[in-house]
Amino acid sequence: MRLTRFTDVALRVLMRLAVAQAGEAPTTREVAASMRVPYTHAAKVVARLQHLGLLDARRGRGGGLALTSVGRSASIGSLVRELEGPQEEVVECEGETPCPLRSDCRLRGALRRAQDAFYATLEPLTVADLVASPTGPLLLGIGSGPPPVRPVPPVPSDRPAPPDRPS
Repeated sequence: MRLTRFTDVALRVLMRLAVAQAGEAPTTREVAASMRVPYTHAAKVVARLQHLGLLDARRGRGGGLALTSVGRSASIGSLVRELEGPQEEVVECEGETPCPLRSDCRLRGALRRAQDAFYATLEPLTVADLVASPTGPLLLGIGSGPPPVRPVPPVPSDRPAPPDRPS
């Protein structure tokens, strides 16, 4: 089971807001930057989460985002189901070219049970559970410094070193 990017970002936004300090109301732009996601994508996620009653978004001076009590106690399983939309079969058995095994196949049922188990595992978890230590303190540090720098690959040793330049 693979979550959509939208659901992934939504869960990370909720987690970031869950660890906000008292009185802190980061903007959508600040949350997007700290989670290293495009602002436009984060704005769509925030609008959906606000529509679901999971966060409050206030515009203007003194505005920002805040997790609601519903958002803090929301079931991750229910939230993922809501954000992912209607559940499709894990495998396509009835498509344009139907599988010849579809009437007696045991794989389809096994995959459906695996998908149900995936959601059942997430059902008892809440946003508050996801930000318990050590995750919460880690989230507070994300975005507080410059983005990570990719290491420069070393120069192969078979190349001669450039000549020294006179000063």
